[in-house]
Amino acid sequence: MPKESTRPEHVAIIMDGNGRWAQMRGRPRLFGHAAGARRVKEIVRACPDLGVRYLTIFAFSTENWKRTQTEVAGLMRLFKRYIRREAQALFDENVRVRFIGDRVRLEPALVDLMDGLELMTAGNSGTNLTIALNYGGRDEVTRAARRLAHDVAMGKLDPREVSDETFPRYLDTHVLPDPDLVIRTSGEARISNFLLWQSAYAEYEFIDTLWPDFSPEVFAQVIGRFGQRERRFGAVMA
Repeated sequence: MPKESTRPEHVAIIMDGNGRWAQMRGRPRLFGHAAGARRVKEIVRACPDLGVRYLTIFAFSTENWKRTQTEVAGLMRLFKRYIRREAQALFDENVRVRFIGDRVRLEPALVDLMDGLELMTAGNSGTNLTIALNYGGRDEVTRAARRLAHDVAMGKLDPREVSDETFPRYLDTHVLPDPDLVIRTSGEARISNFLLWQSAYAEYEFIDTLWPDFSPEVFAQVIGRFGQRERRFGAVMA
């Protein structure tokens, strides 16, 4: 295990491989998504021991609406079931939950559950769990630019004040630190429109493990490898 100072404070995960995991077992894709949801609970519980204060997971992208109607509807039911079943446990374990993404397209019943979970856990001071739901990096930047432009038009912001320091205030993640480490499971080596602005200087780890098999032990191994990296943030180390 790496020294405390070399542990990532904020880890973001692209949870990929649920469908393939299920197909390898001759089961429908939604079976894999349900297994992936159970894995989330284990990874959240592992964060304190690994020194991870912030965990952001990519649950449903703005592009995932292109999947079959059956799969999308099943995923929406799964999200609602997850919130109902896990809300009390998340509260009891001192986890603070936030959701990022555009909620306009989501059904009101799901949005109400999301709002309720955020409110319920708002006073918790343990692991910060952020769930990206109907989220896309380009969509987030577009929405942020729209809000910024509105403030400029209303005279609330001087255009000369727009910078790489003021712009993040309009992002969904404005209360979160940027991720130190982004993990993608399942062997795919792409970022899939996830946290585009925030991950400019994040370390990336692409692993072959399918998400339902991503155990706390595998998580600890990835955190350990992070501790061996030298982060330069664009500078040249002497």
